[in-house]
Amino acid sequence: MTSLPRALALSFSQLGDPAILKVLGKSLLITLAIFLLLGWGLSFGFEAALEWAGLEEGSDAGALLAVLATLIGAWLLFRFVALFVLQFFAEEVVRAVEARHYPEAATAARSLGFYEEMRNGVRSTLRALLVNLVALPFAILLLVTGIGTALLFWAVNAFLLGRELQDMVWLRHRRDVAEIAPLGRGRRFLLGGAVAALLMVPFLNLLAPVLGAASATHLVHRRRATLA
Repeated sequence: MTSLPRALALSFSQLGDPAILKVLGKSLLITLAIFLLLGWGLSFGFEAALEWAGLEEGSDAGALLAVLATLIGAWLLFRFVALFVLQFFAEEVVRAVEARHYPEAATAARSLGFYEEMRNGVRSTLRALLVNLVALPFAILLLVTGIGTALLFWAVNAFLLGRELQDMVWLRHRRDVAEIAPLGRGRRFLLGGAVAALLMVPFLNLLAPVLGAASATHLVHRRRATLA
């Protein structure tokens, strides 16, 4: 059985793989484009609101507010957007890892169609937003503790990410809908917790979704081999 540290180490070692680099480039560009479009739209919205309120220099103020809102939104929503985008390229990451380490599994995998990937991506993103919104009031109450809010959001997203990352791999190999997921809750939580922590680190957060998908591939296949 591959431990999480070993899975992460193998994932880091494969970052130079052309297939992985291709996914990194595409996912980062699309994620950046989403936030740029968000900022562009917000600038028009703020400018219109300021002009409606009769404030002068509305254009400059609107642009400044849009930049600030986009930066705050990027900090709060990056993990949701990045993982949503990765859903469309996850198969490429999983296939690259399988081709190098699990060639037999690679030949037995099924490809997920675009609509299935879209459905999975939208469902996981909405679930993540809903759970985080439910946790928000408790997070506000924990602000007085200094660290409680951060720990709560980390735990919530560790739970969510572990499941999503497992499914990126497992759904390609699941034989029927009744098959039990290979990773238990503990393993999923540890995987999700590691990726959630990476998402909080500048620059590493750009690699975290791909590293998570690659690590999940190692964990799922080693666990499936153990259970077989």
